[in-house]
Amino acid sequence: MEYLWAFIIGGLFCAVGQVLIDFTKLTPARILVAYVVGGVILGALGIYKPLIDFAGSGASVPLTGFGYLLYKGVREQVDKIGFLGIFTGGLTASAAGITAAMLFAFIMSFFFRSSTKK
Repeated sequence: MEYLWAFIIGGLFCAVGQVLIDFTKLTPARILVAYVVGGVILGALGIYKPLIDFAGSGASVPLTGFGYLLYKGVREQVDKIGFLGIFTGGLTASAAGITAAMLFAFIMSFFFRSSTKK
């Protein structure tokens, strides 16, 4: 049942994003930023943690989950070291994901050539 809920919740996040792309003039970049900011806001309001507990990876893998991770890291570091945690918390919490994304992008650069759209 966990997999079903993860699929449904993650699919809903994707479906909302696709509807925004198809029926609004928002660019994909703005939608991605809105998802990250939405995760931060929902985390600050205490809404996102129960969603992650319920849907697991269906809520933690999309960009809203990244926003929640940034919020959580900042919150923990502010509690731990004070004002400086605002600047260090997000990177500390998301360092593994950012490093993995950069590493895999570097590896893929050996196999594929980037080019501009025509």
